[in-house]
Amino acid sequence: YLGTSVLTDSDSFQDVVVKIERSTYHKPFLGGFKNRITGVEFHNAGSQTIPKKRPDKGIQLFCRETQTVFEKNKPQQTKNTTSTQMTKIGLYVSNMTDKLISPGKYLTAEEYHKRRLEAVIVLQTYFRRWHAINVVQNLREEKRLRLAWEAQEELRRKKEKEEKLRREHERRLNPKTKDDFELLYHALESWRQEEAERINRTLTGAERKAAFCGLLEQEAQLIASIGRHKLNADEENQQKAILHFLNKCAQPKRWKAYDGKVTEMDTQYTVRARELFEIYRSISMNDIPKEERIDVLLTLRRTVKEHECKLTQEIVELIDREVDLMSKEVKECNLEGLRKRICTLFLQYIKTPKFNPEVARILKVPPDPLKLYKNVNLCHSCENYLPSTEFPVPANSCTIGRCHLCCKLDNEARRREASLKYKLILENLKKSEVDYHDDAKIVFLVQHQDLQYMIENIWGCQSALSACGDLYELVMVRWDKQREWSPWNTILLTKDEADAHLKLCNLQKAYEAAFIHRIKHKHIRAKNYFAQIPAMTSFLHRSDDQANAN
Repeated sequence: YLGTSVLTDSDSFQDVVVKIERSTYHKPFLGGFKNRITGVEFHNAGSQTIPKKRPDKGIQLFCRETQTVFEKNKPQQTKNTTSTQMTKIGLYVSNMTDKLISPGKYLTAEEYHKRRLEAVIVLQTYFRRWHAINVVQNLREEKRLRLAWEAQEELRRKKEKEEKLRREHERRLNPKTKDDFELLYHALESWRQEEAERINRTLTGAERKAAFCGLLEQEAQLIASIGRHKLNADEENQQKAILHFLNKCAQPKRWKAYDGKVTEMDTQYTVRARELFEIYRSISMNDIPKEERIDVLLTLRRTVKEHECKLTQEIVELIDREVDLMSKEVKECNLEGLRKRICTLFLQYIKTPKFNPEVARILKVPPDPLKLYKNVNLCHSCENYLPSTEFPVPANSCTIGRCHLCCKLDNEARRREASLKYKLILENLKKSEVDYHDDAKIVFLVQHQDLQYMIENIWGCQSALSACGDLYELVMVRWDKQREWSPWNTILLTKDEADAHLKLCNLQKAYEAAFIHRIKHKHIRAKNYFAQIPAMTSFLHRSDDQANAN
């Protein structure tokens, strides 16, 4: 406690008792100054109010806000109070830096918005001009790219056509396959018909007969030349077929796992087949050194000596004979016949399932003759019993007919037609149908003879849109891509037209009614032709049900 006297009146004083409480906590600093000489701090303000305490709950509490407090220091600049001093009597204020401001014309709200609208119109004008320039430039660039693409496509088509002609010319000069000889005979028949027409048009009487005799002799010479090419090609193809057959036997077992990886496994039979294949390829090679030839013959002798039979004894005798002749310096040209005999007998040895068990699953004639009884048919032309795979069976045929070889001979002797173009169209059609993944079946029942009849008699060997007559450029696609391909759901177009047709969503809007009617008429003709085939009856009913559902 502290006692002090307070002046109450002008002359009297009163003693007052002042109670001073000493704070038990540190007061916050709210501004002040410090005497540098004495070191005494003087605070500008302070609070003597004791802070209110929270009631004690008996347990210790921790607040999340106090544990994760975020502090931020930010300086604050106070305002600087300024004033303006005017010139008056006794005070001079310089006006050198003053700027004279005069009031302008007053703008109403309508005038203000009108001026803004005019400015906006100017901006829109320039923007639309810029946008139009960009659009024109883009169109010009697209036109340039389109013309370049068209020129490139035209060049590509020209190159493809030249390549096709060059390839066809090469196939005629060096025929190797059956299709090549078909093209060759077809070209021969075309030439003969042109020559016969020229003779009938220009010559009469004895001159005409003499010209026809000369034409017949030329035709016979050309046929003999084609026959010589055919013999050479058959020999070369036979050797390639043998190597392909032996390579197929030597391939390991393969299967695909669930993750797409292919696993290969060699068995004792595939290893044996690979050894025999390597020996045969070595024994059939020409122009190899004498020492290597002897090593190959000795290896072959050890291999065939593993089995004792008449065939192996004959092979061993021929090997000993060739080694003996080579030791006597006999010319290689005199050993060609002997070497061919060794290759032939060794190939017979390889094709024996007893010596090469892997070959049993690839031979056309199985070891058990009982398996042939159900699939063997008689060809009434050559009177040979052949498996069913050797007979062409068109969709409208009721009997087996002639075998492939007899049909080919008859074609070479009489009609000389080339079916390569139709085979290519059918092959492209099957590939496109497989890509749909909708379980299409009809296309795999149709053969190239049926497709040839459709193209020639129903579609006229030309595109339905552009009347293009080049069969190499034509393809058959679905008329309605939502339904599987069939002779009554197809259209003959060029490749570019087919790509554009398959992109259409609504055929009724894309084509005129007259064109659709013409296509439907062709479909009805095809349906009437294939309705005679019993195998097609179920597909006819199914297609009608699908059409009604659509």
